[in-house]
Amino acid sequence: MTSTDSTIPWDVVIVGGGAAGLSAALILARARRRVLVLDGGEPRNRFAPHMHGVLSRDGYSPLDLVADGRREVRAADGVVETARVATITALEPGFELVTEAGESIRASRVVVATGIRDTLSDVPGLAEQWGRGVVVCPYCDGYEARGKHIGVLSASLPGLHKAHMLRSYSPRVTVLSGLVGEIPAEESRALTARGIRVDDRPVARVLSEGDRVTGVEFTDGGTLALDVLFTDPAMTPIDDLLRQLGAERIDTPAGPWTRTDAAQQTSVPGLYAAGNVANPAALVPVAMAEGVAAATAINAGLVLDDIAAALAALAVDEELAADEELASGRGLTSDEGRAS
Repeated sequence: MTSTDSTIPWDVVIVGGGAAGLSAALILARARRRVLVLDGGEPRNRFAPHMHGVLSRDGYSPLDLVADGRREVRAADGVVETARVATITALEPGFELVTEAGESIRASRVVVATGIRDTLSDVPGLAEQWGRGVVVCPYCDGYEARGKHIGVLSASLPGLHKAHMLRSYSPRVTVLSGLVGEIPAEESRALTARGIRVDDRPVARVLSEGDRVTGVEFTDGGTLALDVLFTDPAMTPIDDLLRQLGAERIDTPAGPWTRTDAAQQTSVPGLYAAGNVANPAALVPVAMAEGVAAATAINAGLVLDDIAAALAALAVDEELAADEELASGRGLTSDEGRAS
């Protein structure tokens, strides 16, 4: 990494170069802050050819969005590097980050925007279609499935809610509940009331042709034709750095997640978290907004630091001027006056 100098702290280091991290970087770089983005190059949505529900970018490639963001940050004099951060330590003041390559980097503020990791059910063919014929988010891909036969491979009872969300897109929704076990009578009644079919046979594998899901095969040898398959992978925040600094967590429907305030600051002063690592429900536009919220809060804090530093320097200048005036009144040189 040739663009970093460990002897000069960065104003802000952002770990993670997806929608949240690059949005934070763009705001801060345009505010004339020294900004470094360290990114491992594996955004969560890299498997998807398109993203949806992003104003002015509906149907745009998520990897193209990242490439555009990097270009814009660099155009504003921000620095974007490919690197993984292994450790982070709180200093007085600021932080020290050490990359997996062993490079030490210091920063006044840090934004963690490392996202989450999806763990799919162990069904043959599921991972191969991930991001294409197998998807997760009704808001992102439900519209494209309108009128089609939608399968919902649920891995948990809370995941059944996704079937209700998808019902508004199509009258043909089938829940594949083999991974869930017995569905409570009340939930089963609700599914029936909405015309959602339930098939409790265990799924043996996902059937596909190219990038298109065609259905599923059950362990009893039967098959079901489908046009698209929604599932609910286990989501794990990539929050090792936040854990190293002891950032507090709260319970969410997706499990324990890092607590942040409205400005995306964690319980650790100067440490911010944005995007999916801070919010399991953050779609791309939400992740962008959280990055902006963190950036504007950070810049406000840096402005206060600038004011404090300027006032301290002014106080020193005023003290020196007073010494000069006192020495002049005694007929001494300034050096003699200070020596006396």
